[in-house]
Amino acid sequence: MYSSSVADPPLIREPLHAPVAHLIRGGVVEGIHYGSVVVLGADGRVDFQLGDIEAAFYPRSAIKPVQAVAMVRAGLPLDGELLSLAAASHSGEERHLAGTRRILELAGVGEGALRNVPDMPFDPVVRDAWVREGRLPSRIAQNCSGKHAAMLYTCVLNDWPLDGYLDPGHPLQQAVAEIVEDLTGQRIARVTVDGCGAPLFSVSLHGLARATARITSAAPGTPEARVADAMREHAEMASGAGRDVAALMRAVPGLLSKDGFEGVQVAALPDGRAVAVKIADGANRARVPVAAMALARAGVSSDLLTEFQGEALLGGGHEVGRVRPVRSLEPVVVPACA
Repeated sequence: MYSSSVADPPLIREPLHAPVAHLIRGGVVEGIHYGSVVVLGADGRVDFQLGDIEAAFYPRSAIKPVQAVAMVRAGLPLDGELLSLAAASHSGEERHLAGTRRILELAGVGEGALRNVPDMPFDPVVRDAWVREGRLPSRIAQNCSGKHAAMLYTCVLNDWPLDGYLDPGHPLQQAVAEIVEDLTGQRIARVTVDGCGAPLFSVSLHGLARATARITSAAPGTPEARVADAMREHAEMASGAGRDVAALMRAVPGLLSKDGFEGVQVAALPDGRAVAVKIADGANRARVPVAAMALARAGVSSDLLTEFQGEALLGGGHEVGRVRPVRSLEPVVVPACA
Protein backbone atom coordinates (compact mmCIF):
# COMPACT_ATOMS: atom_id res chain seq x y z
CA MET A 1 0.00 0.00 0.00
CA TYR A 2 2.39 2.69 1.21
CA SER A 3 6.16 2.41 1.20
CA SER A 4 8.01 2.89 4.48
CA SER A 5 10.85 4.64 2.67
CA VAL A 6 11.00 8.39 2.12
CA ALA A 7 11.38 9.54 -1.49
CA ASP A 8 13.37 12.48 -2.79
CA PRO A 9 11.79 15.94 -2.42
CA PRO A 10 9.44 17.13 -5.15
CA LEU A 11 10.91 19.35 -7.81
CA ILE A 12 10.69 23.11 -7.36
CA ARG A 13 9.29 24.36 -10.67
CA GLU A 14 6.44 26.37 -12.10
CA PRO A 15 3.47 24.02 -11.64
CA LEU A 16 1.86 22.77 -14.83
CA HIS A 17 -1.66 23.55 -13.70
CA ALA A 18 -4.69 22.75 -15.87
CA PRO A 19 -8.21 24.19 -16.07
CA VAL A 20 -10.22 22.82 -13.13
CA ALA A 21 -13.29 25.10 -13.02
CA HIS A 22 -15.24 27.39 -15.33
CA LEU A 23 -17.22 30.51 -14.51
CA ILE A 24 -20.28 30.05 -16.67
CA ARG A 25 -22.50 33.12 -17.11
CA GLY A 26 -25.52 32.89 -19.36
CA GLY A 27 -24.22 29.72 -20.97
CA VAL A 28 -20.83 31.25 -21.86
CA VAL A 29 -17.51 30.50 -20.17
CA GLU A 30 -16.64 33.88 -18.65
CA GLY A 31 -13.55 32.80 -16.75
CA ILE A 32 -11.32 29.83 -16.02
CA HIS A 33 -9.68 28.74 -12.78
CA TYR A 34 -6.52 26.69 -13.16
CA GLY A 35 -5.22 24.25 -10.61
CA SER A 36 -4.34 20.66 -9.83
CA VAL A 37 -6.29 17.73 -8.38
CA VAL A 38 -5.35 14.26 -7.17
CA VAL A 39 -7.66 11.40 -6.13
CA LEU A 40 -6.21 8.41 -4.29
CA GLY A 41 -7.90 5.04 -4.02
CA ALA A 42 -8.09 3.05 -0.80
CA ASP A 43 -4.97 1.18 -1.92
CA GLY A 44 -3.00 4.43 -2.05
CA ARG A 45 -2.68 4.47 -5.82
CA VAL A 46 -3.53 7.52 -7.92
CA ASP A 47 -7.00 6.93 -9.37
CA PHE A 48 -7.21 10.33 -11.04
CA GLN A 49 -5.00 13.35 -11.55
CA LEU A 50 -5.37 16.68 -13.27
CA GLY A 51 -2.70 19.34 -13.57
CA ASP A 52 0.57 18.96 -11.69
CA ILE A 53 0.39 16.80 -8.56
CA GLU A 54 4.15 16.26 -8.16
CA ALA A 55 5.57 19.80 -8.18
CA ALA A 56 6.64 21.31 -4.86
CA PHE A 57 3.99 23.58 -3.36
CA TYR A 58 3.04 25.01 0.01
CA PRO A 59 0.00 23.30 1.58
CA ARG A 60 -0.55 26.21 3.97
CA SER A 61 -3.03 25.31 6.73
CA ALA A 62 -4.02 22.05 5.04
CA ILE A 63 -0.87 20.62 6.69
CA LYS A 64 -2.21 21.29 10.20
CA PRO A 65 -3.51 17.75 10.81
CA VAL A 66 0.03 16.51 10.14
CA GLN A 67 1.46 19.08 12.55
CA ALA A 68 -1.06 17.94 15.16
CA VAL A 69 -0.03 14.30 14.68
CA ALA A 70 3.59 15.32 15.24
CA MET A 71 2.67 17.00 18.52
CA VAL A 72 0.63 14.02 19.73
CA ARG A 73 3.54 11.73 18.88
CA ALA A 74 5.70 14.05 20.98
CA GLY A 75 3.41 13.57 23.97
CA LEU A 76 0.65 16.17 23.57
CA PRO A 77 -2.17 14.67 25.71
CA LEU A 78 -5.08 16.60 24.18
CA ASP A 79 -8.18 14.92 22.75
CA GLY A 80 -11.64 15.97 21.62
CA GLU A 81 -12.36 19.66 21.18
CA LEU A 82 -8.93 20.84 22.26
CA LEU A 83 -7.07 18.50 19.91
CA SER A 84 -9.34 19.61 17.07
CA LEU A 85 -8.46 23.21 17.97
CA ALA A 86 -4.76 22.31 17.85
CA ALA A 87 -5.26 21.46 14.15
CA ALA A 88 -7.56 24.38 13.46
CA SER A 89 -7.80 27.43 11.29
CA HIS A 90 -10.49 28.74 13.59
CA SER A 91 -12.95 31.57 13.09
CA GLY A 92 -12.17 33.47 16.29
CA GLU A 93 -15.44 32.57 17.99
CA GLU A 94 -15.55 32.74 21.77
CA ARG A 95 -15.32 28.93 22.05
CA HIS A 96 -12.09 29.05 20.04
CA LEU A 97 -10.62 31.73 22.28
CA ALA A 98 -11.71 29.87 25.41
CA GLY A 99 -10.22 26.63 24.09
CA THR A 100 -6.92 28.30 23.31
CA ARG A 101 -6.78 29.79 26.79
CA ARG A 102 -7.49 26.34 28.24
CA ILE A 103 -4.55 24.81 26.34
CA LEU A 104 -2.29 27.61 27.58
CA GLU A 105 -3.56 27.02 31.11
CA LEU A 106 -2.74 23.31 30.84
CA ALA A 107 0.73 24.28 29.63
CA GLY A 108 1.15 26.69 32.53
CA VAL A 109 2.01 29.62 30.26
CA GLY A 110 0.29 32.90 29.47
CA GLU A 111 -0.90 34.44 26.23
CA GLY A 112 2.30 36.46 26.15
CA ALA A 113 4.21 33.29 25.19
CA LEU A 114 2.35 33.05 21.88
CA ARG A 115 4.39 34.13 18.87
CA ASN A 116 1.77 33.97 16.12
CA VAL A 117 0.92 37.32 14.56
CA PRO A 118 -1.81 39.48 16.17
CA ASP A 119 -4.93 39.57 14.02
CA MET A 120 -8.68 40.04 14.02
CA PRO A 121 -11.01 37.01 13.99
CA PHE A 122 -11.18 35.22 10.63
CA ASP A 123 -14.97 35.01 10.44
CA PRO A 124 -16.42 38.25 8.96
CA VAL A 125 -19.41 38.33 11.32
CA VAL A 126 -17.26 37.70 14.37
CA ARG A 127 -14.71 40.25 13.14
CA ASP A 128 -17.38 42.93 12.64
CA ALA A 129 -18.67 42.38 16.17
CA TRP A 130 -15.10 42.56 17.46
CA VAL A 131 -14.63 45.94 15.74
CA ARG A 132 -17.94 47.30 17.06
CA GLU A 133 -16.83 46.40 20.57
CA GLY A 134 -13.59 48.30 20.08
CA ARG A 135 -11.41 45.22 20.45
CA LEU A 136 -7.97 45.27 18.87
CA PRO A 137 -6.06 42.58 16.96
CA SER A 138 -4.62 39.94 19.26
CA ARG A 139 -2.59 36.76 19.03
CA ILE A 140 -5.35 34.68 20.58
CA ALA A 141 -7.90 35.85 17.98
CA GLN A 142 -5.65 34.90 15.06
CA ASN A 143 -6.87 31.73 13.37
CA CYS A 144 -3.77 29.65 14.24
CA SER A 145 -3.72 30.40 17.97
CA GLY A 146 -4.92 26.92 18.94
CA LYS A 147 -2.02 25.34 17.06
CA HIS A 148 0.46 27.74 18.64
CA ALA A 149 -0.89 27.08 22.13
CA ALA A 150 -0.53 23.34 21.48
CA MET A 151 3.02 23.90 20.25
CA LEU A 152 3.87 25.67 23.51
CA TYR A 153 2.26 22.84 25.52
CA THR A 154 4.30 20.28 23.58
CA CYS A 155 7.48 22.22 24.34
CA VAL A 156 6.66 22.34 28.07
CA LEU A 157 6.05 18.57 28.16
CA ASN A 158 9.39 17.87 26.49
CA ASP A 159 11.43 20.47 28.39
CA TRP A 160 12.10 22.25 25.12
CA PRO A 161 12.68 26.02 25.29
CA LEU A 162 9.65 28.20 24.68
CA ASP A 163 11.78 30.93 23.19
CA GLY A 164 12.30 30.35 19.51
CA TYR A 165 9.67 27.60 19.25
CA LEU A 166 8.96 28.81 15.68
CA ASP A 167 12.56 28.52 14.53
CA PRO A 168 12.96 25.68 11.99
CA GLY A 169 15.95 24.47 14.01
CA HIS A 170 13.97 24.23 17.27
CA PRO A 171 13.40 20.63 18.51
CA LEU A 172 9.65 21.05 18.11
CA GLN A 173 9.87 22.08 14.46
CA GLN A 174 12.46 19.38 13.78
CA ALA A 175 9.97 16.85 15.17
CA VAL A 176 7.20 18.28 12.97
CA ALA A 177 9.42 18.15 9.88
CA GLU A 178 10.22 14.49 10.59
CA ILE A 179 6.52 13.59 10.70
CA VAL A 180 5.77 15.64 7.58
CA GLU A 181 8.31 13.55 5.71
CA ASP A 182 7.11 10.32 7.30
CA LEU A 183 3.42 10.82 6.42
CA THR A 184 3.88 12.42 3.00
CA GLY A 185 6.50 9.83 2.08
CA GLN A 186 8.88 12.43 0.65
CA ARG A 187 11.61 14.77 1.72
CA ILE A 188 10.69 18.41 2.27
CA ALA A 189 11.62 20.51 -0.75
CA ARG A 190 11.90 23.89 0.96
CA VAL A 191 11.07 25.60 4.25
CA THR A 192 9.61 29.10 4.52
CA VAL A 193 7.38 30.96 6.98
CA ASP A 194 3.60 30.64 7.00
CA GLY A 195 1.31 33.60 7.61
CA CYS A 196 1.12 32.89 11.34
CA GLY A 197 4.91 32.76 11.68
CA ALA A 198 5.31 28.98 11.92
CA PRO A 199 7.63 27.08 9.57
CA LEU A 200 5.91 26.00 6.37
CA PHE A 201 7.13 22.87 4.61
CA SER A 202 6.90 22.43 0.86
CA VAL A 203 5.75 19.00 -0.35
CA SER A 204 3.72 17.86 -3.35
CA LEU A 205 -0.06 17.75 -3.71
CA HIS A 206 0.28 13.98 -4.06
CA GLY A 207 2.25 13.83 -0.81
CA LEU A 208 -0.34 15.94 1.02
CA ALA A 209 -3.12 13.58 -0.07
CA ARG A 210 -1.02 10.59 0.98
CA ALA A 211 -0.40 12.07 4.44
CA THR A 212 -4.08 12.77 5.03
CA ALA A 213 -5.04 9.26 3.90
CA ARG A 214 -2.55 7.80 6.36
CA ILE A 215 -4.11 9.86 9.15
CA THR A 216 -7.69 8.79 8.45
CA SER A 217 -6.88 5.11 7.85
CA ALA A 218 -4.61 4.66 10.88
CA ALA A 219 -5.37 2.11 13.58
CA PRO A 220 -7.61 3.23 16.46
CA GLY A 221 -5.76 4.84 19.34
CA THR A 222 -2.76 5.93 17.29
CA PRO A 223 -1.80 9.61 17.21
CA GLU A 224 -3.10 9.79 13.64
CA ALA A 225 -6.48 8.31 14.59
CA ARG A 226 -6.77 10.57 17.61
CA VAL A 227 -6.31 13.65 15.43
CA ALA A 228 -8.74 12.38 12.80
CA ASP A 229 -11.39 11.51 15.41
CA ALA A 230 -11.05 14.88 17.14
CA MET A 231 -11.41 16.88 13.93
CA ARG A 232 -14.32 14.84 12.60
CA GLU A 233 -16.23 14.86 15.89
CA HIS A 234 -15.57 18.56 16.54
CA ALA A 235 -15.54 20.03 13.04
CA GLU A 236 -16.58 23.49 14.23
CA MET A 237 -13.56 23.65 16.53
CA ALA A 238 -11.29 22.89 13.58
CA SER A 239 -12.91 25.71 11.59
CA GLY A 240 -16.05 27.50 12.73
CA ALA A 241 -19.81 27.80 12.46
CA GLY A 242 -20.87 28.35 8.86
CA ARG A 243 -17.50 27.34 7.38
CA ASP A 244 -17.68 25.12 4.29
CA VAL A 245 -15.03 22.68 5.52
CA ALA A 246 -17.04 21.95 8.67
CA ALA A 247 -20.23 21.57 6.64
CA LEU A 248 -18.46 19.09 4.36
CA MET A 249 -17.35 16.96 7.31
CA ARG A 250 -20.90 16.97 8.67
CA ALA A 251 -22.33 16.02 5.27
CA VAL A 252 -20.04 13.07 4.51
CA PRO A 253 -19.83 10.43 7.25
CA GLY A 254 -16.29 9.71 8.37
CA LEU A 255 -14.71 12.45 6.26
CA LEU A 256 -11.75 14.45 7.49
CA SER A 257 -11.20 17.69 5.58
CA LYS A 258 -8.93 20.68 5.99
CA ASP A 259 -8.62 23.84 3.95
CA GLY A 260 -5.68 26.20 3.56
CA PHE A 261 -5.09 29.67 2.18
CA GLU A 262 -4.37 30.05 -1.52
CA GLY A 263 -7.00 27.56 -2.62
CA VAL A 264 -5.80 24.37 -0.95
CA GLN A 265 -8.07 21.61 0.32
CA VAL A 266 -7.52 18.03 1.35
CA ALA A 267 -10.06 15.41 2.39
CA ALA A 268 -9.89 11.71 3.22
CA LEU A 269 -12.15 8.86 4.27
CA PRO A 270 -11.50 6.12 6.86
CA ASP A 271 -10.72 3.53 4.16
CA GLY A 272 -7.85 5.68 2.84
CA ARG A 273 -9.53 7.26 -0.17
CA ALA A 274 -8.30 10.84 -0.37
CA VAL A 275 -8.37 13.94 -2.54
CA ALA A 276 -6.23 17.06 -2.61
CA VAL A 277 -6.89 20.27 -4.51
CA LYS A 278 -4.83 23.35 -5.28
CA ILE A 279 -6.46 26.29 -7.06
CA ALA A 280 -3.71 28.27 -8.79
CA ASP A 281 -5.18 31.71 -8.14
CA GLY A 282 -6.20 30.85 -4.57
CA ALA A 283 -9.94 31.29 -5.20
CA ASN A 284 -12.30 29.75 -2.65
CA ARG A 285 -15.17 29.92 -5.13
CA ALA A 286 -13.35 27.26 -7.17
CA ARG A 287 -11.86 25.32 -4.23
CA VAL A 288 -15.19 24.18 -2.82
CA PRO A 289 -16.89 22.75 -5.96
CA VAL A 290 -13.64 21.25 -7.27
CA ALA A 291 -13.01 19.49 -3.95
CA ALA A 292 -16.60 18.24 -3.91
CA MET A 293 -16.34 16.91 -7.46
CA ALA A 294 -13.04 15.22 -6.59
CA LEU A 295 -14.80 13.49 -3.69
CA ALA A 296 -17.55 12.36 -6.07
CA ARG A 297 -14.79 11.02 -8.30
CA ALA A 298 -13.48 9.14 -5.25
CA GLY A 299 -16.87 7.47 -4.84
CA VAL A 300 -18.72 9.74 -2.39
CA SER A 301 -22.41 9.89 -3.25
CA SER A 302 -23.32 13.08 -5.11
CA ASP A 303 -26.44 13.27 -2.92
CA LEU A 304 -24.17 14.17 0.00
CA LEU A 305 -22.43 16.92 -1.94
CA THR A 306 -25.32 18.96 -3.34
CA GLU A 307 -24.64 22.05 -1.19
CA PHE A 308 -21.04 22.22 -2.44
CA GLN A 309 -21.73 22.41 -6.17
CA GLY A 310 -20.48 25.92 -6.80
CA GLU A 311 -21.06 29.58 -6.13
CA ALA A 312 -23.86 31.24 -8.06
CA LEU A 313 -23.00 34.14 -10.38
CA LEU A 314 -25.52 36.97 -10.13
CA GLY A 315 -26.86 39.39 -12.70
CA GLY A 316 -29.26 42.05 -11.50
CA GLY A 317 -29.62 40.14 -8.23
CA HIS A 318 -30.63 36.93 -10.00
CA GLU A 319 -28.64 33.78 -10.68
CA VAL A 320 -27.36 33.77 -14.24
CA GLY A 321 -24.55 31.28 -13.95
CA ARG A 322 -22.36 29.25 -11.64
CA VAL A 323 -18.81 28.13 -10.96
CA ARG A 324 -18.58 24.60 -12.35
CA PRO A 325 -15.77 22.02 -12.24
CA VAL A 326 -14.50 21.03 -15.68
CA ARG A 327 -16.12 17.98 -17.27
CA SER A 328 -12.98 15.88 -17.01
CA LEU A 329 -13.38 15.96 -13.21
CA GLU A 330 -16.82 14.37 -13.31
CA PRO A 331 -17.09 10.74 -12.20
CA VAL A 332 -17.02 8.16 -14.96
CA VAL A 333 -20.44 6.52 -15.21
CA VAL A 334 -20.38 2.98 -16.55
CA PRO A 335 -23.65 2.24 -18.35
CA ALA A 336 -25.57 -0.82 -17.25
CA CYS A 337 -25.61 -3.81 -19.57
CA ALA A 338 -28.75 -4.16 -21.67
